[in-house]
Amino acid sequence: MKKIFIINAAQHFGHSGGRFNNTLASETVEFFRNRGAEVQLTTIADGYNLQEEVDKYVWADLVVYHTPIWWFQVPFGFKRYIDEVFTQGHQRGIYRSDGRKADNPQINYGTGGTLHGRKYMLTTSWNAPETAFTLPNEFFKQHSVDDGPLFGFHRMNAFTGMEPLKSFHFHDVEKNAQIDRDMARYRSHLQDVFGSATCELKAS
Repeated sequence: MKKIFIINAAQHFGHSGGRFNNTLASETVEFFRNRGAEVQLTTIADGYNLQEEVDKYVWADLVVYHTPIWWFQVPFGFKRYIDEVFTQGHQRGIYRSDGRKADNPQINYGTGGTLHGRKYMLTTSWNAPETAFTLPNEFFKQHSVDDGPLFGFHRMNAFTGMEPLKSFHFHDVEKNAQIDRDMARYRSHLQDVFGSATCELKAS
């Protein structure tokens, strides 16, 4: 796993300056470059070329997404990026079709992706505390980030053929941010998933 594509979805809007995800993207770039990987980084707020972004997906062994969560979904700038880039990627390397055949269109939906063999990892940052997802009777009814609000995001990546690695979610970053602690926890997560010396996945 030597070719890493990092997508930074930090966005300036309202009271959000995007600093947390900018810091996070820098940590990820440093982690992989220090282990000899080739790294490409897209910061969505800086603009992008559609075909170049498709080419990055096709090039990568691993895609790392860094996104804040606004109103329980990805920010509108990131959603636009996904809509535009994935549409550009139709029959250009991201997916060829929805996978169904005319003789039996009721089955095999979502099997037309062309990014098989690639992995992806998602990080999200929330105002919500972790307990909002884990405690009975709290807001998210004990649904995790990945199986609740971001279920559709993971299905989107499955549609392309990519497979997930363990996600990492930052909670309570608006009212109780502790950057040093959070970055230390994130570095530990990267080492747990990828190993401390190389970019190869650790054996499970």
